[in-house]
Amino acid sequence: MVSFFITNRAFLLSTVLVLSGVVDCFTSTHGSQDVRLTSAQTYSPVIKTELRVFGGGNNNSNTLTSLPKGISPFEKSKRDVQKELRTLAQAALLQGLNDRKTRLEIEFPPLLGGDNAKSQFDDFDNVQELNKNRDWCIELLPSLKSSLKTNKDNIWLVLPDLKEVELAKNEWTGKRYRDAGSFTSIEAVTKHYASDDAQQEYSKPWGATFASIANQLMNGGGGDDYSDSRGGGLLGDARALDPLQGTCNLHLVCQPGNGGPVEDWINVKAFHDAAGDGVPTCIVNGALDKVRDGYYAAFIFPKLAKTFDFYKSFESMLFLKPISDKGVYGWTFRVYPEPWQVVLQTPVRDAKDQLIIEETVALVSSSRPTYQEALQSLLATASTR
Repeated sequence: MVSFFITNRAFLLSTVLVLSGVVDCFTSTHGSQDVRLTSAQTYSPVIKTELRVFGGGNNNSNTLTSLPKGISPFEKSKRDVQKELRTLAQAALLQGLNDRKTRLEIEFPPLLGGDNAKSQFDDFDNVQELNKNRDWCIELLPSLKSSLKTNKDNIWLVLPDLKEVELAKNEWTGKRYRDAGSFTSIEAVTKHYASDDAQQEYSKPWGATFASIANQLMNGGGGDDYSDSRGGGLLGDARALDPLQGTCNLHLVCQPGNGGPVEDWINVKAFHDAAGDGVPTCIVNGALDKVRDGYYAAFIFPKLAKTFDFYKSFESMLFLKPISDKGVYGWTFRVYPEPWQVVLQTPVRDAKDQLIIEETVALVSSSRPTYQEALQSLLATASTR
């Protein structure tokens, strides 16, 4: 007998993604300037970081944030990189909300750091990513709730599907986390708002009917719902959903669409529109570049095509993405409201044969550089070293 575990999205897609150093293309143009900077601080393991400054004068507010420690592909750091990313993300998110931003995104590699750290050169699957993204969002909730001075009913943690809500409740049983936000799903939120707006209907993922039939067969038949309110089953237990009332102060949406059905992206737009643009939606690791950059052809996915402009309007609160090409290694990095950075990482050996990671800011831009612009800045900077 072979034992196995299937989440809702894994059942619908029957897909395992194996990633090994694939770098997505970046969007938008830039008005950039090269930056040549001087030596600054040293970390352990030894990382030489150059001072990052933008704008004029000596005001400390103009100092750019340095890359999180321990993220170089040349080292497998056990430090809690994700905690540092949460700290950066929360400060940026609070600033964005204070600036009345309502379409926000956070993107970073969720497997960096810790005992099982993985870089872009390692193999990993979508389930590993989803678990890490879910845990990252849940760990963010208590401090976010405290900073916003609100209650759990006003922060909705929107997970991809019902099974993920059930798993989250099973994994995170502590009152500190349960009381920090309302645990819900994309389907539940979309249907909640659709009850007041007939035009914002829930778009069922392809294969949902087959999944529902299989779920009923495994549980002895009966019931037509796309969930199992009796508990167990492939699709999750509807009792895991927290009740939703009215609107909230923030939709915190965990990994919609990325490795799951494209309908996730359609439904997120639907419930954001239904709630009104005054209610902020923050998407964490939703692979929005796939939607914005034409990865999905409009004539094949006409409903998804209607979301393109919506997702192009999102503002990056925290963005960290690796670049590895033509023998150079670096990152595109942004912490709102700072400009974008492209940072070169160069491994060298000192006189004692100790590995040193030197970091050099190759580009500072007021808007996001394209992949080619980022790569060319790395190559140009590397050639002068």
